[in-house]
Amino acid sequence: MQNQTSPLILTFGALDPVGATGIQADLAAFSALSCTGLSVATALLIGDTARIEDLQEIDPDWVSDQARVVLEDVTVAAFKVGALSSIEQVAAVAEILSDYPDAPLILDPFSSRLPLPGEDEAEELMTAVRQLLVPQATLLMLSQVELGRMAETWREEEGDLDADVAHLLALGCEFVLVTGTAGAAGTPGGRANTLFGADGVASHDDWSAFPGPFIGAGGTLSAAAAAHMARGADVEQAVQSAQAYTIGALSKAQRYGMGKLVPDRFYSLTTKMQS
Repeated sequence: MQNQTSPLILTFGALDPVGATGIQADLAAFSALSCTGLSVATALLIGDTARIEDLQEIDPDWVSDQARVVLEDVTVAAFKVGALSSIEQVAAVAEILSDYPDAPLILDPFSSRLPLPGEDEAEELMTAVRQLLVPQATLLMLSQVELGRMAETWREEEGDLDADVAHLLALGCEFVLVTGTAGAAGTPGGRANTLFGADGVASHDDWSAFPGPFIGAGGTLSAAAAAHMARGADVEQAVQSAQAYTIGALSKAQRYGMGKLVPDRFYSLTTKMQS
């Protein structure tokens, strides 16, 4: 029998019944980009394409055991970590990842799909992510708004984007991708994604906004970056390729029901079948 040839990626995230976000969405993107996805469930969601009604957190020991059993059996080429539900989960995942420092970690810790915790709980959770996961990340992805929320866990006065990113890089994170930054004048939608590394801005890519609203756009981008890095691309190449893939998925997004549009992560296959 032939051994595994496509790169294996282990993703941590929620189980979304409609597969718009979380681990089902990640597995679809990995598969579309010729990788094989393995998954660790961190939460069970009740919801549809319009909203999430409830969330059941998975016990941190179960999160840890899911990952440990898989990792004792296989070698993964990359890790992706999405939104986690508790400080205990953050600690459990961070401990696991610390045993595999050679595999790239793509960290996408915010999700607009998940119910927001209380203010104090949210700050404690973001502090744990910053202290335990950000230093291990090869690529941290968050929007400009989310960056500001995370920065509130360490700064006492109003800061700016460059200073906030510099703080995260100083913790040990190799690259930070900030989405939703200011785009060039004349760009429809006027937004951009900016990648920061140790030497400053590594890339700044304008994009034209698609009519939405969407669910899962950010997760599509981070999953695609994980797939390209698992296949050997460096961070800058992976981000460029992931952006192109996400634009394609959003351009072919589908409305499953009465809620938001869901990116078509298999858009290239669908296009070939229709031609």
